[in-house]
Amino acid sequence: MTGWRSRITHTLWEWRGVWLFIAIMLVFRSAIADWNQVPSGSMIPSILAGDRIVVDKLAYGLRIPFTLQRLAHWAEPERGDVVTFVSPLDERLLVKRVIGLPGDRVALRDNVLSINGKTAIYRELTAVEAGIEGGSPHPPQRYFQESILGASHLITLDPEGRSTSDRDLPPEVVPKGQYLLLGDNRDNSEDSRAIGFVDRERILGRATAVAFSLDYENYYRPRPQRFMADLH
Repeated sequence: MTGWRSRITHTLWEWRGVWLFIAIMLVFRSAIADWNQVPSGSMIPSILAGDRIVVDKLAYGLRIPFTLQRLAHWAEPERGDVVTFVSPLDERLLVKRVIGLPGDRVALRDNVLSINGKTAIYRELTAVEAGIEGGSPHPPQRYFQESILGASHLITLDPEGRSTSDRDLPPEVVPKGQYLLLGDNRDNSEDSRAIGFVDRERILGRATAVAFSLDYENYYRPRPQRFMADLH
């Protein structure tokens, strides 16, 4: 038994450089920067299923690795930021866009957003203008540029323009220290309409770019035009 333990100890010591590298990488990904796979289309057209996104975890402050506790704050999430966060509903890692800030009075009715009495302006785009390679996917979608209170980004709406009363958000003030987070694919996103407002400490970082992308529906073919594309 002693010899067996000795061999294990010797092997672990020989591989100490590897273990140290792994530990450093885990800390780095937890507190400094990360890259996350996106398996769903809840953020189309900004993020596609199969994108691997780069997340700046120092964008808003410094966290203790592997926890939600912050050691320092130097910025707050801004309207229009794409962020990753831990869902208050089931602790899953999600990515959505910051729409409502603490103190904002927000409402969403028939996919028309209003904040603090201001109604968003919508401009319809073609699939190509929205950055969808090869035109609109099947089934076809409608793409719009949504602009409100200085923030502008692309969203996807239901192609048939059906009633979305079940996706409405009644007028409500965003509580202190919390945020309204919505998916850009408004009719196909589990966001604050389902999970509620999100606490500040649950927001892990800001998604800044697409590192690389694979088309799941086309034999995992790379999408080179999305490699290192900025997220807006």
